[in-house]
Amino acid sequence: MNSIFSLFNMFLRCHRRCVLLFIIPVNVSFGILMALAAALGAQVKGNSGTEFKRLAAQLSSARSDGAAESEGPQEMALGILDELATSLLNNSASPDLDAANRRMADLVSHVPPVGENYRLVRLGGSPPLYATVVNFGLGGPAAVRIYSNASGHYALAAKVDHFIQKDFFDSDIDLIPISLAEPVFIIVAGRTDDLATGMFTAWRFDGHRAVPLWSSDLLQQSSYETDGSGFHVTYCSEPDEDHPAQCKKMARDTYVLQGSEWKRVETKDLGPPKAAK
Repeated sequence: MNSIFSLFNMFLRCHRRCVLLFIIPVNVSFGILMALAAALGAQVKGNSGTEFKRLAAQLSSARSDGAAESEGPQEMALGILDELATSLLNNSASPDLDAANRRMADLVSHVPPVGENYRLVRLGGSPPLYATVVNFGLGGPAAVRIYSNASGHYALAAKVDHFIQKDFFDSDIDLIPISLAEPVFIIVAGRTDDLATGMFTAWRFDGHRAVPLWSSDLLQQSSYETDGSGFHVTYCSEPDEDHPAQCKKMARDTYVLQGSEWKRVETKDLGPPKAAK
């Protein structure tokens, strides 16, 4: 019996030594692999930023040159932005939009970045939705990407661009949230010429896609503001055909969200514009 137990103990000691000799190299190898993976991940992210800048410059110059536009390169560039935006949104229960937008500002491809900007905006809803407002450069295409938290983490939920919405005016856009409770927002497009000629569209995210609620005409000498009484658009309602830079009469329309409808509740005649002092 003693000899049997002695042999068994010798076997256990040998087994432990063999296991330790196996585990130590495996742990070291695993640590090396983790370090390599982290380095590779950082390299991929760096490469993604470089690739995004290349694609953004390509998209901007293609439109400026009148070349045929393809959805593929634009979707590739927007996919890189989606990855960055969702990682920032899922990294914290309360995303720091200022920090996120500083990260996005690093992606500009033009120096100076005239007309090129990328911005993350909080929309309404509970949990809140977020949107990336994308301008690929002065004269270049623009788009909006919407992210929802329906599945417990933020992911791309809807797209607004001229490939998805054929009538979308994708020139130098801005986005204005209308309500903290509802995922309704205004996209302002254009307004880069000397007469600030722009178009305004109201949208609602219905859980699956962005649905247009209303669209204005191209409005000359336009400006806008939003407050507790609604969304206000001021514009030239009677242009001077003989002198395009002049306006005979200005007007201001006020819109509100009533239930599921976007309604104009007031149009105010402002008379001739006041001369600048």
